[in-house]
Amino acid sequence: MFLKVHRAPDGAEVVAVCDRELLNTTIIHGEITIQISENFYGNRPASEKEVRNNLKDASNANLIGERCVALAVEMGIVERSGCMMLGKVPHAQVFRI
Repeated sequence: MFLKVHRAPDGAEVVAVCDRELLNTTIIHGEITIQISENFYGNRPASEKEVRNNLKDASNANLIGERCVALAVEMGIVERSGCMMLGKVPHAQVFRI
């Protein structure tokens, strides 16, 4: 998986995680097009432990790919039924208020 944490000056953050094979690809599903870029998801591989540590306290997260979404489901962060399917690729966004 690839992971990048985006931090705003006010302390808000977005943890972006994608499965390794999806990086630098574009998914088109109907009218939806998602570019899975290094700019947003990073270019450094992250271990499952590192992804878990960043997701557990994340105020916001953007996840795309079977492995990272399954990890978030296992952690109780998202429910599978709340994920958008882009073809066979699950996508989830988490917003904690």
